[in-house]
Amino acid sequence: VAVVFGAGLWNGRPTPYLAHRLDTAAELYRTGKVKVVLVTGDNSRVEYDEPDAMRTYLVERGVPDGRIVSDYAGFDSWDSCVRAKRIFGVDRAVLVTQGFHVRRAVTLCQAAGVEAYGVGVAELHDAVWYYGGVRELAAAGKAALDVVLRPDPTFLGREESGVREALASAE
Repeated sequence: VAVVFGAGLWNGRPTPYLAHRLDTAAELYRTGKVKVVLVTGDNSRVEYDEPDAMRTYLVERGVPDGRIVSDYAGFDSWDSCVRAKRIFGVDRAVLVTQGFHVRRAVTLCQAAGVEAYGVGVAELHDAVWYYGGVRELAAAGKAALDVVLRPDPTFLGREESGVREALASAE
């Protein structure tokens, strides 16, 4: 299972950083390295739906809709990792994100009980990349607290069978 973390939308479409993550996930799927893609992001408002935009983008690039599972309550990396494990039953995953985020994502998912491997998407070192690096400093502090305190996600919900069913259909 590839887990793709949300990274924002512009006018309902993935930002370039999110698009690069999704391109990488699509390539992992095409090359048979993953069988299912779990897209996890923010859908806290009707007009803002990262998971559906991510799904649309992946389908446009050849990933079958039935191999994409959406997590609509992945509000931060910790929530996404905990929900991947407890809601979607993911035991092992390839995490797809930018290089500045990959270490934190792997650490959080491992703390949540997911055997995690990271794929760091390369980016030009532009203003957004530097912002991401600086933001990562603050996010690392929050991540440390998440690992120690292990809070429940904003929305936990009931278990969902989407990943299990998509994996079964892949065999």
